[in-house]
Amino acid sequence: MIEKQAFKKKAREFFADIVVLLMACCIGAFSTVYIMIPNGLASGGITGIARILQKFVNVDFSILYYCLAFSIFLLCFALLGFKEARKILLLTIMYPAILFLFEQFNFELLEQTDRLLACIYCGVFSGMCNGFILFRGYSSGGTDTLAKIIKLRWLNHIDLSKILLVVDAVVIISAGVVYGRDIALYALITTFILSRVIDIVAFGLQSKIVRVEIISERNEKIANYILNDLGRGVTFDTITGAYTGNSAKRLVALCSPRESILIKQLVSKCDNRALMTVVNIDSVWGKGSGFGEIEKD
Repeated sequence: MIEKQAFKKKAREFFADIVVLLMACCIGAFSTVYIMIPNGLASGGITGIARILQKFVNVDFSILYYCLAFSIFLLCFALLGFKEARKILLLTIMYPAILFLFEQFNFELLEQTDRLLACIYCGVFSGMCNGFILFRGYSSGGTDTLAKIIKLRWLNHIDLSKILLVVDAVVIISAGVVYGRDIALYALITTFILSRVIDIVAFGLQSKIVRVEIISERNEKIANYILNDLGRGVTFDTITGAYTGNSAKRLVALCSPRESILIKQLVSKCDNRALMTVVNIDSVWGKGSGFGEIEKD
């Protein structure tokens, strides 16, 4: 009976995931096919890479995107294993398919070419797309997966967000070389708006730093993930329950709201009896904190 209820709960959650992901993919496809491409714009990520390739090959955007997304999936599978690859498998198939569907209809949101307005729209809609995807705990399998591969395989000592920043910067600069410097500047505006909208959709209007506290029997595994995959520091302390009198080890870490969701996903998979608390923090300063040094800020 318990197993049946658990199965029904997982089925409902998966159905909710599919509904939200379909909505997110439609918003993202609308932004790319009906706003970005008609106005000659580009962006970061594999969307930007596909736009660059479009300049040289006469192939539909959806086909180029699918080839790039599937290549990243294969690379992730080969270098990081199926456990990581399966996180991006669903959207690797779903998003290019919806892009292809949207390409079959002739529509443009803006009646006249206005690149500034178009890049703002792209940032808002693309941010909503990525925010909903992240909110449901999935990954689109874009340059964030490439950054993770680079970090885990070659640059383990560098923060993941910095690697991702460099990868997207290379894509945007390359788009500027191919399409012109003004397109690169518009892409920067789109990327900035996109990142802000992702934060609002996925995390709400909250602080950019959170304190995560976890009490779990799998704290060592969780700490290893935070240290090696997220590049954040971890502290352990011993606490005692007032009711039982039992002692337990508590894990404490400071991270971004996005990373707290990634931690929550891991905790839910490895220990569903764990207690996890997330508290907003206004500011963090200190050497090695990863957020800012006292003498500089």
